[in-house]
Amino acid sequence: MASILGADLAVAPNFVAIDASQLDLTIKSRGIRGAAVGAPNSVSDLAVLEGRQNLAQALLVRLLTPRGTMAGLGHSAFGSRLHELIGRRKTEELRNLCRAFVLDAIAQEPRVQPKATSLQFSPDEETYNDFVFTVAVQPIADGDPVLLSLGVGL
Repeated sequence: MASILGADLAVAPNFVAIDASQLDLTIKSRGIRGAAVGAPNSVSDLAVLEGRQNLAQALLVRLLTPRGTMAGLGHSAFGSRLHELIGRRKTEELRNLCRAFVLDAIAQEPRVQPKATSLQFSPDEETYNDFVFTVAVQPIADGDPVLLSLGVGL
């Protein structure tokens, strides 16, 4: 299943996702085949995420990237509209708009079912200027849902 969900560099060390909570983002050493005698036999390398952790990171990056900012790279639809909530007064209507923006961004990810299996807000964890929610998505490669928790500041 890891090959279906892909692999990528670890770029979201401080984001929280249930599947990414055990990330070890220290620099990894890997062996060098055929190293010359006396040369170091390992090199430091960037951490790579695979499978569910890669999918969790990709969803977080998609949610936190303002839609349209990747247009210069040919990905004008990538991202979400969550940035449009910044500076607005917290209301129930704004919560519903947040829900719509999250569901819209999730539907763009080709490795998950287009509809989230659940999206629950956590009012007890929120302050007067943010929304906190957990969204569950179902990978197309079956398996258990991937859960992401995110706080969106207004």
